[in-house]
Amino acid sequence: MASSDDVTGKSPDPPSKPLLFPYIDEFHHHHSPPPSESDPSSSSHYPTTITYNYSPRPIKDLTFLLLFLLFVISTFAFGIFASINRNPNPPSSVSAFSYDIRTDSCVKTENRVLFFNLFLSDSGYILKNLILTVVVTLILSIPISLFVVFSLKHYAKQLVYASLPFVVLVPVCLDVYWFVACTVNDTCSERFALVYRILVLVFVLLVVGVMVWIIVVNWSRVELTVKIIRVSADALSNNLGLFGVLPVMSLGLVIYFAPIVLFLVFARLNGEFVPRGKRGKVFCEWEQDGWVPAYYALAILTMLWSAAAMVEAQVYVISGTIAQWYFSKDDSRVKRSIRSSLRNAFGPSSGTICFSGLLIAIVRIVRGAVDTAANEDASGMVNVVLRCCVNALLSAFEFLNKFTINFAAITGEAYCASARLTYELLRRNLLSVVVVEVVSTRLLAAIVFVISAIYAIVVCVILKAATDLGVDSYFVAAVSFVVVLVILGFLVHVLDNVIDTVYICYAIDRDKGEVCKADVHEIYVHLPISRNHNPAYLNARTPLLV
Repeated sequence: MASSDDVTGKSPDPPSKPLLFPYIDEFHHHHSPPPSESDPSSSSHYPTTITYNYSPRPIKDLTFLLLFLLFVISTFAFGIFASINRNPNPPSSVSAFSYDIRTDSCVKTENRVLFFNLFLSDSGYILKNLILTVVVTLILSIPISLFVVFSLKHYAKQLVYASLPFVVLVPVCLDVYWFVACTVNDTCSERFALVYRILVLVFVLLVVGVMVWIIVVNWSRVELTVKIIRVSADALSNNLGLFGVLPVMSLGLVIYFAPIVLFLVFARLNGEFVPRGKRGKVFCEWEQDGWVPAYYALAILTMLWSAAAMVEAQVYVISGTIAQWYFSKDDSRVKRSIRSSLRNAFGPSSGTICFSGLLIAIVRIVRGAVDTAANEDASGMVNVVLRCCVNALLSAFEFLNKFTINFAAITGEAYCASARLTYELLRRNLLSVVVVEVVSTRLLAAIVFVISAIYAIVVCVILKAATDLGVDSYFVAAVSFVVVLVILGFLVHVLDNVIDTVYICYAIDRDKGEVCKADVHEIYVHLPISRNHNPAYLNARTPLLV
């Protein structure tokens, strides 16, 4: 167990001092009181105070940082070697080589120059409008994102309630449109008999009906989730600098990937043309160097680990910044909070981030391997066993990893210590390790989908009126829809991490018997303590579907 000096930079209180203060607050009469002093979990080896660690932090998980740097350095070193050692004749030029019996080797017999003609008539006009639309969309994505954040902060309830009908209407309209269009079209009606078309129509309507039923049954949870979204949007609006830092971090990852991708291309050119005999004839064939597949594996693993580590670094920066806002007094704006979070993320806690990224990368590789095996012709029992093992692994990892990086960003602890301390913190305060509102993600996804669809419709109308694209305007509008959806999806990812961070900060407040943000306590106190727990105030109104 890490000492309290590591967590807060302060000396621990005497062992005789109670660890858990009785949390008596007007907001918490719905929950049972925290464990008593006699509880074994409240022994003196737990830190007496947990808060944001502003003091200089020691380096944690250095082994994994060194291992990550070893992967990166090896990838770039062998990539530079592959670039220098590459064959100037690519494998595609094998037809230009023939077997020379005098030297018993393959020699180049002719020089071929390939000419590529680009026909940019109609396609050039489409491409021009597509690029212009994407550029305008990227520029407009900034005010659109700010509009979403401030709308969720001040009008979250109205925005959610306005979006929910579209979640139902859009699939219903598409279903009815497909049924009518297929009935009118002779080719479609021949391929799909009337019975099958009716079955598809009814099936989609039944799915929509189930969605409506879930929304109605969980209406009280929707109201709670709206409040959680509003609080997270308020926290994010007080730290708008994240909108500049997080995209820059993603752009930095792309720039970092660029030379690795180039190295992979050059590595493919490491080899030579060798003679091969077949049916009495000798011809030339490209033979790749034996080390190239190993380098491909190394480079791909490095990219996967780097991508996962960058995602964890973004979560770390979000959590560190939001935590400083949460623990600030009198709602005062914290200066240089993002800068200090970046310094900690790429400094003392870089090993922790690399460790977390490695675990996530391993889980994704295992899950991808099992999904691939499931699609192959393997025995049914093997597929079931593999899926059970992977599901157990994923569940155990999610149980361990949930809130770990958030806690590490707040305290500066190592990965394993953060996982253990987070679990104990939530357990002592009768809070769940895995239960935070998942409805918020679905509601935010619904809002993002509706806004992206409205934007695409507006783009399509403008293109129809101002250009001669015709049917191609639908394609350009679809691309703009995807661009807005991806950008706002990133915003949802940020808001989800803000919700998790505020949840951990609320747990720290509850553990200390303090209230740093009263409005947060008013809302988060009503979260269920387990998947099978229904808060009393919700049971009195309508049952929950969990």
